[in-house]
Amino acid sequence: MAVTTTGPTRASGPRKAAARFALLPLRLFLGATFLYAGLHKLTDSAFLEESGPGSIGGQMEAVRDASAVPALVDLGLGAPVAFGLAIALGELAVGLGALLGLFTRVAAAGGALVSLSLWLTMSWTAEPYYLGNDLPYLMAWTPLLLAGGGALSLDGAWRARRDRRAKEAGSDTA
Repeated sequence: MAVTTTGPTRASGPRKAAARFALLPLRLFLGATFLYAGLHKLTDSAFLEESGPGSIGGQMEAVRDASAVPALVDLGLGAPVAFGLAIALGELAVGLGALLGLFTRVAAAGGALVSLSLWLTMSWTAEPYYLGNDLPYLMAWTPLLLAGGGALSLDGAWRARRDRRAKEAGSDTA
C-alpha cells in the first residue's frame, strides 16, 4: 500500500529540527543515570560485599523469595561480588555508550536487559507496579533500541562520514 500526501509537507524548519533532536534528552538522561549508577556501585564500600547492610549479597538475599525469577537471583548469589561487579561495569558501559551515542543500539539493549533483570528481581514486589523504578527505565530504552543514537552521536557522525565517502566514490566513477 502506497502512502501519498497532498499539499505541502513540512520537511524542514522547526519541526524537522525538533524531530532530529527528540531522542537526545532521553539518551543523555539514561546515559548519565546509568553511568552514575555504575560509579556509585564501584565506590560504595558496602555494595561489593557478599553480605551485610547495603551489600549486593544482602540485597539479593532480601528479594530472592519475592522476585519473579528466583533462579536469576540464585545465579547471582553463587558469586555475589562478581555479579555486582558485572552489573556495575555493565552500567558504566551502557552509560558511556548512551552518552556518547556510541553503539547506541547495543548500549540500549544492554540497558534494557539490566532494567528487565532488576525489574524481575529487585523491584518486582513494588505495589502498585508503577512505583517500581525499573519498568519505566526498561520502556525508556526502547526508543533508543529502535531508532539508534540520533543527533549529536558518534554513530550519526560515522554514518554521515560513511555516506559522504560513498557519495564521493560514486561521483568519481560517473
